[in-house]
Amino acid sequence: MKWVRVVITGRVQGVWFRGWTREEARRRGLDGWVRNRRDGTVEAVFQGEDADVDDMLEACWKGPPHAVVAEVELHPQEPGGEPVEAGFHVRRPFWS
Repeated sequence: MKWVRVVITGRVQGVWFRGWTREEARRRGLDGWVRNRRDGTVEAVFQGEDADVDDMLEACWKGPPHAVVAEVELHPQEPGGEPVEAGFHVRRPFWS
C-alpha cells in the first residue's frame, strides 16, 4: 500500500479538476480526498496499491481537458499517520 499527498499547481481550479480527480481515483479503487486551496492549487491524498497510486500520479500531470498542470509536488506519507477514510471524496475548499 502507498499513501501520498500531492499539491498540483497550474491552471487547476475552475477546470473541473476535483471532479475529474474523484472519477479517476475511484476508477483505480483508491481511497482519499481532493480539495481546492486558497493559493489556487489543488491538494489531494491518494491511498491504495502502489501501481494504482503511481498511475494516478501520472494522470495528474495531464488532468482534465482544460487544465494546464505546471507541477505535481509529491509528499509521501508514513503509514499510521492521518487516517484516510474509505472511498474517494471531494472535500470543501481549504479556506471554508
